[in-house]
Amino acid sequence: MKILVATDKPFAKAATDGIRKITEEAGYELALLEKYTDVNDLYAAVADADAMIVRSDKVTQAVVDAAKQLKIVVRAGAGYDNLDLAACTARGIVAMNTPGQNSNAVAELALGMMVYMARNNFQPGTGSELKGKKLGIHAYGNVGKLVAHIAKGFGMEIYAFDPFVPADVMANEGVKAVASVEELYSTCNYISLHIPATPETKKSINYDLLSKMPKGGCLVNTARKEVIDEEGLAKLLEERTDLKYVTDIMPDSHAALAEKFGARYFSTPKKMGAETAEANINAGLAAANQIVSFLKTGDKKFQVNK
Repeated sequence: MKILVATDKPFAKAATDGIRKITEEAGYELALLEKYTDVNDLYAAVADADAMIVRSDKVTQAVVDAAKQLKIVVRAGAGYDNLDLAACTARGIVAMNTPGQNSNAVAELALGMMVYMARNNFQPGTGSELKGKKLGIHAYGNVGKLVAHIAKGFGMEIYAFDPFVPADVMANEGVKAVASVEELYSTCNYISLHIPATPETKKSINYDLLSKMPKGGCLVNTARKEVIDEEGLAKLLEERTDLKYVTDIMPDSHAALAEKFGARYFSTPKKMGAETAEANINAGLAAANQIVSFLKTGDKKFQVNK
């Protein structure tokens, strides 16, 4: 069987070498498609593949149609909105992600962004400390838990909202559970956002919710740009000159936000959350192991489609 690694932005060499070792020791063939610029190259490469690993590469209906033998596709990372799940399901292709492998990298970036905004983008002037500030974690999953853990080292007071995580679980980890998302935003100086982009969450971080934040509040987004109502955000930033927004996912309205709000707004030029050597390797190796386990035993533990 043939396993294809299709990455417009390739894995680090250590990750690719590790994927090859896992694949070949299991008795499978490995094929690499890296730095491709023409989607037709992906169509051709996937035509005879039994399994595929991608990063942010889009697995569209057209890709699925071209993949005549494909049994499984794994997105090396936590998010999987680059996979057309309906198309995969219709063809009987198992789609997976690799949850938790990038979590520490994203969590560290979230705290780094808080420090950057608290210290005036590292420009001259009096900043503030994170110690003693209230941090709200919106979605207490793999990344949220690590953000909480790291933030405790800064001496922050941690709150979280997640209807799927029992309050006693949070309490045992030194985190105060709140009853509603509105309570989280009205209580905390910093909000670290970790919700996925779903029909229910898209544009849910809106003017009304953000207007509840205390004076000097800062929203930190290492999740998805689609969950932000950009028009509402811009309106509020204009009305409240005390608020700040920092994001790892460049908004569609980036140029306007940067021009209007200066140091109160910052976006990384390209998504950086998982861009560490460690996360790169962890996610790649996890993807390879999950494919081998599926092909050998039918293990579907991390399946995200039905």
